[in-house]
Amino acid sequence: MYAGKLVFAQVMEYAPWHTFRRLVTKYQGDFNVRSFSCLDQFLCMAFAQLTYRESLRDIEACLGAQPAKLYHLGIRGNVSRSSLADANEGRDWRIYFEFAQALIGIARRLYINEPLGVELSATVYALDSTTIDLCLALFLWAPFRDAKAAVKLHTLLDLRGAIPTFIHISDGKLHDVNVLDLLSPEPGAYYVVDRGYLDFARLYVLHQAGSFFVTRAKSNSKFKRLVSQPVERSTGLICDQVVELTVFYSHQGYPERLRRIRFKDPETAKTLVFLTNNFALPALTIGALYKSRWSVELFFRWIKQHLRIKRFFGTSENAVKTQVWTAVAVYVLVAIIRKRLDLQFSLHSMLQILSVTPFEKVPLFQLLNEMAPKETSLTNPNQLILL
Repeated sequence: MYAGKLVFAQVMEYAPWHTFRRLVTKYQGDFNVRSFSCLDQFLCMAFAQLTYRESLRDIEACLGAQPAKLYHLGIRGNVSRSSLADANEGRDWRIYFEFAQALIGIARRLYINEPLGVELSATVYALDSTTIDLCLALFLWAPFRDAKAAVKLHTLLDLRGAIPTFIHISDGKLHDVNVLDLLSPEPGAYYVVDRGYLDFARLYVLHQAGSFFVTRAKSNSKFKRLVSQPVERSTGLICDQVVELTVFYSHQGYPERLRRIRFKDPETAKTLVFLTNNFALPALTIGALYKSRWSVELFFRWIKQHLRIKRFFGTSENAVKTQVWTAVAVYVLVAIIRKRLDLQFSLHSMLQILSVTPFEKVPLFQLLNEMAPKETSLTNPNQLILL
């Protein structure tokens, strides 16, 4: 009989706790705290994410049902609704933000060789946002419309492994294009964005940093054709051109040449016009890069379905950001375990198993392999990593 650690404790062993302790010291998270530490808070919030708890009362009841096992989960303080609510309100959310960033750094190194779907060795990012509707009477700090509040999660997703590398949490009124000002462009990387981010001055900043972008042109965009490249129309390509902007302010924002590719999707018969500052890649590869942007939509759908970020345990900005970053940390931690244990099934299957076994005493690798649904084994591990 296995006499080792509980499953939840084994999962938490994969986190860099020396980094967590350093961050708690940096932000004085445990200053004047007697019993319920930042570690206790994080473990309770991570437990809520893994086991699909819906409220503070739910967390308290579930953990209170196993009082003899709390010590073995790593929780030393007394778990109560008031203690957890006070911690979410008062402990600096940047502790959990920077801890999630540390986990993201580990995960990106593990997934660096994941297949991308296109013949490209560079890093490819997809940038997009999703909106979470809230009650304006409770979330006054997040106005959206006259009678509605909302928060936006602006996410930069590394398409190798679907790892979020940047998340900015804002109120619902912040326009997506403003998030480009918050990015630190990576030279040689590709940034794939939709038409909501079409701001030529901001895209020129990416260009000057040595980065590449792929986006779609708006219907009212005006260009002057300079060069036309021959294309194979049987592939769906209509034209591949070198152009420059003709509208005065657009040309001021982006004074250099652009590549314009018109493509007719053979499946939907829809005509798409792509813009990029990369003149070396084949035109079809540019189209495939833009198509890969769908991964960020799948990521948003996945985290809304499988993590607790649509219903919040607190109403303050600090509590919301703490919960979101804890959810991100749990997502990335499970992705790290999947890679380190060399598991071939999806994160969804892993979370389903972990959600019902946190108090079991079974070796983690044995548990995940024995309970893994055989029919979800993937021929292409990157294809449905989120689903």
